[in-house]
Amino acid sequence: MYILGIDIGGTKCAAVTAEYSDGSVTFLKKEKCETDLEISPEQMIDRIICLAEKILTKNPEAIGISCGGPLDSEKGIIMSPPNLPGWDNVEIVKQIEKHFGITPRLENDANACAVAEWKFGAGKGKQNMVFLTFGTGLGAGLILNGKLYRGSNGNAGEVGHIRLDSSGPVGYGKKGSFEGFCSGGGIAQLGYSMALEKIQKGEYPAYFKKGMTAKDVTAKAIAEAADQGDETAKEVYRICGEYLGKGLSILIDILNPQLIVIGSIFGRAHHLLWESTKKIIEKEALLNSFLCCRIVPAETGERIGDYASIAAALE
Repeated sequence: MYILGIDIGGTKCAAVTAEYSDGSVTFLKKEKCETDLEISPEQMIDRIICLAEKILTKNPEAIGISCGGPLDSEKGIIMSPPNLPGWDNVEIVKQIEKHFGITPRLENDANACAVAEWKFGAGKGKQNMVFLTFGTGLGAGLILNGKLYRGSNGNAGEVGHIRLDSSGPVGYGKKGSFEGFCSGGGIAQLGYSMALEKIQKGEYPAYFKKGMTAKDVTAKAIAEAADQGDETAKEVYRICGEYLGKGLSILIDILNPQLIVIGSIFGRAHHLLWESTKKIIEKEALLNSFLCCRIVPAETGERIGDYASIAAALE
């Protein structure tokens, strides 16, 4: 099967072509671009269609779209995701169907990633598994009793909205939320506020230079500074790791999964996060539930978004 996959994120979008056969995926071509929030969603979707046209060698037999929620998969509508401001009730399936003549399958990115890891990555053979995006935002995809669980109206897994503290970085429109502490944007917010505290004491963290604003601070720059030994940067990731541990403890206690797979930042910064994360889980989660649950980075690695868009088409 010749498949076109579209991955829409808060910072970047991509189109990828792949062949699916006998349970395996072979990627062929890929094009990507920055997500431009200054133009209308419809204009951005047209830009993605142009990306797709660059890489297609024939008409696709299936199209999958992976995008952050909330959204309505059945109606093919994107419904105001926190990481795509202005994308309110966007009929993306109708627009892409009009161009290509076939109906795409729209799926929440966390669900699509969960299916991708379940079919092609670390979750093969598992009956109960949780996937956490941990990128620009934070969402969960749930594989329960060997099936993707969407909930009553498709909004299961929006764990980023859980409040873990009364204050803290803002994520999913809520201070101190799971997404606030455990996302790229949340880490950047935390790093910026901690840098301001250090500056008042006459110190500049390695990731912060005079004149920088909040927009100039990134999770990647903080991680690089932490790897170089900067104490403030290491503290940012230690705090993030602690709140990751709190959030994971809730999921472990409620869902009792065999496996939790975490994408993006967790894979790249595992060494900065895991010690503090594990300490909190050992303290907060039910011991028997924790002992039967492995917590690992996404096996599909940096290609998780590509696999997710293909998984959306297959699902």
